[in-house]
Amino acid sequence: MALTLLDATFWRNSNNNHSPFGAVWVQLVCAFRYGHDDLDVIGLSFRKDIWIKHIQIYPPAAGEKPTNTPMQDALMKKAGEEGHPFTFVMPTNLPCSVTLQPAPGDTGKPCGVDYELKAYIANEADNPDEKISKKDTCRLIIRKIQFAPDKLETGPKSSILKQFIMSDKAIHLETSIEKEVYYHGDPIPVKVKINNETNKVVKKVRISIDQTTDVLLYSADKYTKVVLCEEFGDQVNSNATLEKEYKVTPLLANNKEKRGLALDGKIKDEDTNLASSTLLGSGVDKDIQGILVSYKIKVSLMVASGGLLGNLTSSDVTADIPLVLMSPKPAGEVSII
Repeated sequence: MALTLLDATFWRNSNNNHSPFGAVWVQLVCAFRYGHDDLDVIGLSFRKDIWIKHIQIYPPAAGEKPTNTPMQDALMKKAGEEGHPFTFVMPTNLPCSVTLQPAPGDTGKPCGVDYELKAYIANEADNPDEKISKKDTCRLIIRKIQFAPDKLETGPKSSILKQFIMSDKAIHLETSIEKEVYYHGDPIPVKVKINNETNKVVKKVRISIDQTTDVLLYSADKYTKVVLCEEFGDQVNSNATLEKEYKVTPLLANNKEKRGLALDGKIKDEDTNLASSTLLGSGVDKDIQGILVSYKIKVSLMVASGGLLGNLTSSDVTADIPLVLMSPKPAGEVSII
């Protein structure tokens, strides 16, 4: 089974006399949070540790030491004798970092799935009765990302045939995208074919993209938010056809005010993007993922009858197709962290 590695180096300050006894430990935690810290007093905050592991790095534990990676060698040149390299081996079924966008003015840690690396001095790795001083602790938030697969399949296609009352004719709508996966920030060409055999008029074409967030560890909460909606004034008259390609680009920059929108894990004030689609490998338990994210493109035709009452008797014809949004794998990248 493939494994994920996190390589880093810890600097030990030999002049630190806050805790003369004990060992230096490093802890990596994958946690799911659904609720803010200020709700703890009334019991509404929800936090669950999905995965946790400890490593003793000083004094060095007995046993064979793993070979340093090139990154660790570079860090050790800076750290000198006070540096202690360590490596975490993580199972690949752990979830990616996901942050639910807070509302303006919200404080505290955001909801979502995050990874925290903590180094501390203690007698034992995890003793709830042992009090650890803040002066002997340092924390670092890291981000786990899943890159797009190397081999991309052909994109999906959808078609719908809709008939109207008192009419034996129909409107045929077909929509498709060329690729299975698109990268964050890239335009998405959406192909649309319309065959209008009715006496009605297609007034305009609307393309929207929905993000669906499935929170598995909190009462199966599931909700959908529109991350893009654009209208095009192409009209298709009775007994006419239209074949056209529209380019749309869903961006976080256009959705900054939407609370609860799923984003790729955020580190401090660093910019991020809309959350990547969740891809589950064979045999992976989806419940351990905490949050699942998916996208759907919807193409809608605004159809109206002719005459003065045309707009009052309008209706929609809609077809939708799945969309996978992800980040490209950097050249030569092996790890997914």
